[in-house]
Amino acid sequence: MKMASLIVLIVSILLLSACQPAVDPMKVEIIDLKNESQKRSYTLGASMGQIVEGKISNHKTIGIEYDKSMILKGFVAALQNQSQLNNEEILSIAQQAETLVREKQIELKTKMGNENRIKGLAFLTENAKREDVVALDSGLQYEVLKKATGRKPAASDTVTVHYFGTLLDGTEFDSSYARNKPATFPLNRVIKGWTQGLQLMSVGAKYKFYVPSELAYGARSTGKITSHSTLIFEVELLDVIESNKAATK
Repeated sequence: MKMASLIVLIVSILLLSACQPAVDPMKVEIIDLKNESQKRSYTLGASMGQIVEGKISNHKTIGIEYDKSMILKGFVAALQNQSQLNNEEILSIAQQAETLVREKQIELKTKMGNENRIKGLAFLTENAKREDVVALDSGLQYEVLKKATGRKPAASDTVTVHYFGTLLDGTEFDSSYARNKPATFPLNRVIKGWTQGLQLMSVGAKYKFYVPSELAYGARSTGKITSHSTLIFEVELLDVIESNKAATK
């Protein structure tokens, strides 16, 4: 109901001219906003129109299309209390639409996850053949970029690192270097690939980790990271804080 009502309200404010048969309801009119009331009204319509257009665009990516002219017709009819659909029908259709969106999203996520899993397995299989890469039984792979002899962290310690992470296609999704600020966190509260990998490092070392999705975010999606993505990190271990010392700070 919320989505149906929102679409009707948004499009209505912008397109009252659709009631005039000689006017193209999709034509953008340049309006002289003469007073504050007109500006407020236009701004309200424009902001809500952006919300609807955003929904239309997002749904298009999962294969759901909308007929904008029908949205306008529905608005005009409802504005004059002449809608062809009663409230119960609008509610039912809106609920069906929401269900369809969820099903399409799950379908797309599953498809993308399967594709990511296949690409990740193929990449890691080839990557493990490289001379400089060490492959662990867990599936984690790493490459030593800079050796060091400092202390190594335990899983219960807190570490300070500089790092950046990319997807297999090179897309960067996170970077402490870009923020110009190292990250500090308990080693047992990050992805498994980091918990395992950083325990191999000494303070001052720099490693490159190739993390299969099972040791990263699995089926979850977050930001630019989609379901079952294999991740690549370059990590520089700057400091280790023992767990008992970190607790007293």
